[in-house]
Amino acid sequence: MIEQDTLRRFLFEELGVRGEWVKLTNSWQTAKLHQRGPENMQQQLGQALSAVVMLSATVKFKGSMILQAQGNGDIKTLVAQATDQRKIRGLIRGQENANTASLESMFGQGRLVLTIETENGAAYQGIVPLQGGNLADALQTYFEQSEQLKTRLWLFANATQAVGLLLQELPAQGNHEANWEHLEILANTVTEQELFDLTCEQLLYRLFNQEKVRLFDPEPVEFSCVCSRSNIEKTLFAMGRTDLEEILAERGSIEVTCEFCDRQYHFDKVDVENILSQESTLPESTTKH
Repeated sequence: MIEQDTLRRFLFEELGVRGEWVKLTNSWQTAKLHQRGPENMQQQLGQALSAVVMLSATVKFKGSMILQAQGNGDIKTLVAQATDQRKIRGLIRGQENANTASLESMFGQGRLVLTIETENGAAYQGIVPLQGGNLADALQTYFEQSEQLKTRLWLFANATQAVGLLLQELPAQGNHEANWEHLEILANTVTEQELFDLTCEQLLYRLFNQEKVRLFDPEPVEFSCVCSRSNIEKTLFAMGRTDLEEILAERGSIEVTCEFCDRQYHFDKVDVENILSQESTLPESTTKH
């Protein structure tokens, strides 16, 4: 069976370690379609999307997890988002000739931010410096410093697929140091090509065929952007009358393009006046002019 746009979770029942595997195909192609830049830069976005899908599945919440990498190097901003329903979107901004040889060459001095935004408005955020050879290394550092959980990730992306593998010790499971080291040694033999070519079951058998592994049902992943006219209106309302009228005087209308999906929103003078006249919650609408 060919597994595409799928997350699989698994558990080493006797070893105090859980794992996840993800393969993005159509969802990765759609996300990439709306971004600009050379392939080697966009592959960083593919890795980030694979990572945030897996990381979001390690936490029980209703809402979304957002991974942000920001720096003063060739790549300025990398954002990847996944909801608890496995809906993903992302963006990347940087120079056309971005150097992707290492994390430092990509981002320079930067930081990694993981944010969980819940449906009830509560938010949790962790911030660490961008350190390591690649995004997987930086995320491992994040979990060591912020969560005190041993975590390993393997992340790869090419023109057609974005893939990932995660191992993480279970919290409050006692001393499983020897078990963790044993599984880490086995997992370190995985190759980039195996992650691209093998199904989850094939990969787990190749790596851990002597271990007792419980594999959970596949979870579909798809690209989905949550932008809406209503959300844009709220942003414009927050800008205030003076700024909006200055833009209208200069341009005649306000054009807003979603950076995640390239959807365009148009607001003329009547629209803006209607927005400014509303002092309560704006109604939900996705209608375009």
